[in-house]
Amino acid sequence: MERRLFLKGSALGSMVAFFASSNLSAAMLKDKDLLGFKAVSASTQDKVIVPQGYEAKVLISWGDPLFSKAKPYDENKIIDMNAVKNAHLVFGDNNDGMSFFPLSKNRGILAVNNEYINPEIMFNHHGKNLSKEDVLYEQASVGVSILEIEKKGDDWTVLLDSKYNHRIDTNTKMQVSGAAKKEVLKNEKFVHGTFANCANGQTPWGTYITCEENFDDFFGSSGENLEFNDSLKRYGFNKTSLYGWEKFDERFDLAKNIDEANRFGWIVEINPFDAKSTPVKRTSLGRFKHENAEIIVEKDGSVIVYMGDDEMNEFIYKFVSKHKYKKGTDTSKILDEGTLYVGQFNGKVGDFKGQGKWIALEYGKNGLDEKNGFKSQAQILINTRLAASIVGATPMDRCEWIESHKQSGSKEVFATLTNNKNRQKPNAANPRTKNVYGQILKWMPKNSHKDDDFTWEIFALAGNPDNQQGLYKGSNNITSENKFNSPDGLKFDRDGRLWIQTDGSYSNKDEYEGMGNNCMLAANPKTGEIRRFLTGPIACELTGIAFSEDYTTMFVGIQHPGEGLKGSTFPYGKTPRSSVMMIRKLDGGVIGS
Repeated sequence: MERRLFLKGSALGSMVAFFASSNLSAAMLKDKDLLGFKAVSASTQDKVIVPQGYEAKVLISWGDPLFSKAKPYDENKIIDMNAVKNAHLVFGDNNDGMSFFPLSKNRGILAVNNEYINPEIMFNHHGKNLSKEDVLYEQASVGVSILEIEKKGDDWTVLLDSKYNHRIDTNTKMQVSGAAKKEVLKNEKFVHGTFANCANGQTPWGTYITCEENFDDFFGSSGENLEFNDSLKRYGFNKTSLYGWEKFDERFDLAKNIDEANRFGWIVEINPFDAKSTPVKRTSLGRFKHENAEIIVEKDGSVIVYMGDDEMNEFIYKFVSKHKYKKGTDTSKILDEGTLYVGQFNGKVGDFKGQGKWIALEYGKNGLDEKNGFKSQAQILINTRLAASIVGATPMDRCEWIESHKQSGSKEVFATLTNNKNRQKPNAANPRTKNVYGQILKWMPKNSHKDDDFTWEIFALAGNPDNQQGLYKGSNNITSENKFNSPDGLKFDRDGRLWIQTDGSYSNKDEYEGMGNNCMLAANPKTGEIRRFLTGPIACELTGIAFSEDYTTMFVGIQHPGEGLKGSTFPYGKTPRSSVMMIRKLDGGVIGS
């Protein structure tokens, strides 16, 4: 009956049945029309389109100066040591997750991930004839950009030379902490760099969390005889890297520096208020391809961190801190000591809901011992994926962002499962084989996020109701007007709107017909209604969401417009450049209202 309602019942009947369990605070949502904008249509245009009554402007683009001595982006793309030095003084490439830290009513710090590079856009040779200078330029263009912004009139501007402005990149000195510290450091006092910084998190004590995702892309091996063990294979390492760094920098040559591989794939904590502070890699949160980190503080001060591993058939994790958070007290060990868990989502395929449990990844428990190849907690944390498989975690369809609506008192947690073309066997939470559309999952503990048990259900099953059948049509809250694929970014605003960003196919044909470019949507989590709010330029991904303190400005990331030389010239009519957009309502109201 529930399956029939979900797929074929009336829209009203389906919504009532499917969203009846929502527990968002009635006080927060009562008598409030959350989606107060007129939906925009799908688009294939090379620009950002927002609803009537809104405007979108560029705040900053890759290559724009953070300091007055920096040179603006060079359209001639002359890459020499002067260009390398300059790259440390400008906004990085391919901006992804970001957070806003208010300083005053009209000032704040924006911390922004710079995930990777597109050599075909970055260089005149399109990445086909790399030099040492090219690699150094790439290494300086990834990591994190931290910048102060100020509101002048209706718009925000970058404050050049602010004491907060700085770049963190491939070669920045990093501390290591947590249970795998000694194993990661070996004989070193520090490690260097962060890259593949996908999404993010923000702690209540005022630090920025950046998450290392596809780090394997940056490593290769010159050694013909290097044996790729189970760990290297499971984490995706190959003899040849995607970017060729190993040919110019021995750090990234596995044959010469095998230990370096274990220094990436971590959660990194950054103090955005101190440009001279040293970032910390928090190993107790596990090593995998981290998408983002959703942090919840329970009533007793326990800190919960939910995390997804963004690869096909990998898992969802939870960390519960040993130490309690109390404002004004020492927080340095909160993310270092605690228990890491992995999720098991149980149920019957076709029910779209079920029960779940969190299984501890602790040395000596659940088969995680020498018999199964683990000699310490450190080894479990370095090889988190292997440990999670042993304890029976549920393989997911590429878990991207995880979000909760803490401000309303809701216990619900939402996660995007973006797609999984390789899935051959469905499970309850991932009900489709060859999943090209993705879904949004939600779960809820009975009492506390510290609990081992939870219930879950599918909030939305993306699909194309116009040319697909069965499960591939999507759930009833997917219509001809709002259809999309590959949900990725997620963010709740203070009023309870759930903002959804996509990173999928923009072919606009076959199973993706009518979906256009990647887009951003808003959902009412209580009713299940979803409306398209924004469409991006050609070949871009929408990623990264932050709000000004009063929620009258939304900051949104446009990543890799024109990737693969698809023809974009966004935003300035020349070389396509990743950018942070600032979006406001012309009447000065709250975004989405």
